[in-house]
Amino acid sequence: MSASRPATDEDDAPAATAAMLLGESGPFARLVPGFRPREVQQEMASVVARTLARREVLVCEAGTGTGKTFAYLVPVLASGLKAILSTATKTLQDQLFHRDLPLVREALGADVEVALLKGRQNYVCLYRLERASASLELDPRRVPQLAHLERWAGNSRSGDLEEARLLDEDPQLRALVTSTTDNCLGQDCPRYEDCFVAKARRAAAAADVVVVNHHLLFADLVLRETGFAELLPHADVIVLDEAHKVPDIASTFFSHSLSAQQLGSLLRDARIGAEDEAPDMPALKAAVGSLERALGALRDACGNQPRRVDWPTLCEERALPFAVQAFDEALAELDAMLELAAGRGTLLASLAERMADLRARWTRFSAVGEAERVRWVEIGARNLTLHDTPVSVAADFAQHLGLSQAAWVMTSATLAVEGRFEHFLGALGIEHARQALWASPFDYAHQALLYVPRLTREPRDRDFERELVEAALPVLRASQGRAFFLFTSYRSLDLCAALLRDALPYPLLVQGEAPRSELLRRFQTTDNAVLLGTATFWEGVDVRGERLSLVIIDKLPFGVPDDPVARARSAALAAAGENPFRALTLPEAVTTLKQGAGRLIRDVDDRGVLMIGDVRLRRKSYGRTFLASLPPMPLTEELAAVQAFFADA
Repeated sequence: MSASRPATDEDDAPAATAAMLLGESGPFARLVPGFRPREVQQEMASVVARTLARREVLVCEAGTGTGKTFAYLVPVLASGLKAILSTATKTLQDQLFHRDLPLVREALGADVEVALLKGRQNYVCLYRLERASASLELDPRRVPQLAHLERWAGNSRSGDLEEARLLDEDPQLRALVTSTTDNCLGQDCPRYEDCFVAKARRAAAAADVVVVNHHLLFADLVLRETGFAELLPHADVIVLDEAHKVPDIASTFFSHSLSAQQLGSLLRDARIGAEDEAPDMPALKAAVGSLERALGALRDACGNQPRRVDWPTLCEERALPFAVQAFDEALAELDAMLELAAGRGTLLASLAERMADLRARWTRFSAVGEAERVRWVEIGARNLTLHDTPVSVAADFAQHLGLSQAAWVMTSATLAVEGRFEHFLGALGIEHARQALWASPFDYAHQALLYVPRLTREPRDRDFERELVEAALPVLRASQGRAFFLFTSYRSLDLCAALLRDALPYPLLVQGEAPRSELLRRFQTTDNAVLLGTATFWEGVDVRGERLSLVIIDKLPFGVPDDPVARARSAALAAAGENPFRALTLPEAVTTLKQGAGRLIRDVDDRGVLMIGDVRLRRKSYGRTFLASLPPMPLTEELAAVQAFFADA
């Protein structure tokens, strides 16, 4: 981005104003029940205001309880600048738009237009909904669901499927009634004038403040998504909340991928297109069938064991050459047939473009790999995805950042490792940024206790889970349940769940036995519940009060060592003379642990124990890095201290 200008007295005025607005005499103290001015929140608001005034980049960590959302919303709205606010998830996006933004706008009396913009898979596509309802191949069990969606869509103003509350547990139904960049007909669509995606984008283009999520932001940043690209160039401010997610999401969007689901969607549409627009072209139908068979053979050749593996390794261990050649030939055959049929109708013309794009992705993937990129395969129970991923996104992201004229604010509760931002800055190639760290205002010395039991087994040892459960049971009894038990793998979760079922006198809620949202609802409405979960429960969960008084983490969350992208990045660091463990593996594990630990203390009156069942925290030298990165809570190895803590509640 352009160099920031020298500081002036004019920069201090908005900084002072932002702090004052969040102070004792400010509007929030009058408007928000229970609002308490926080010095760290006021400091952050001042720093954000200076960042906006000077069009700088700010990278900051704001510990739990800082109130970072208000700390950036107040200076952004007070500035009058055109802003894009990006969050990590759709849940946080909805919370920001429907709860936080209206409150701040009311408190400031800010006359600004705001808009919520999500990815197209969140909006019903009227054309595809009609087509799905009329399909002769429709599963009869879906008829009532589609009828409900048609009634809802006829009355909805936004078309946001979150309102329908029907598709969370049925991704296949969602795929039937939403569009993708591949299958959208654009202005050729017969329902384009009523298109909810187009309406949302027009509203976003006219708004002063737009709330998006990181996936949508990066779809625009790398010009993968058309129709949204007019927003970024006109933004004065870009805020990335939950910014610890940005490096991984950026890696996804600077990658190229081709999935069996994408091809399956194209093949389904091609069958319809051949039937409706080219019934006299049997060769087109034959080409569709050939690619279906070739895709199935390629999936079979890759195996059915869910895993992530690099492409050269997979080619060496399995008989892939014949399947790859047959797939390549079938892809070329259908590409040629669709090009011939493109003039027959709108759908076939769209399919010809989609096919050309997918074939280009395959050609890129199947060509000789570049040293700076890694080709790998994600094998799932229902899908197969081929990826071509950069080893580092630093250069790509830095280039986009350098071209931007906006101020950037990147914030999270978990960006720093031992109080430093080197890992985050290096991952994104950020060389010049204002940096700030505000510790949580919560009194961890009195509100929390860290318990590391003296186990004899390390996580890789046999019977680790059995010993972990034996150590956890007296703690769970002392806390009377009211706990999250967080795991780094489904294997450990399943083993511990089996051991706990007969030994625990409290309600047990286990991930996989109900949807995530339902498990959280039950936890918050069930006395003494114990919830067992993996990665999805480590962050973005806010349970305040006594219902959550204990968080147990099974082990230090190091990444999978044979992950192809992580392995390629480690090799690149080693080649550059760096220690891959210290430069990559450890910082990423610290960030994840901080997220899990952050579930415990969510309010000024919360009390609780954090138990980590990994003796490496005390035995290994790197354990000090984890401990130095956690909030400053007392550490004990004594069960009696834990029992006394809960008895004193």
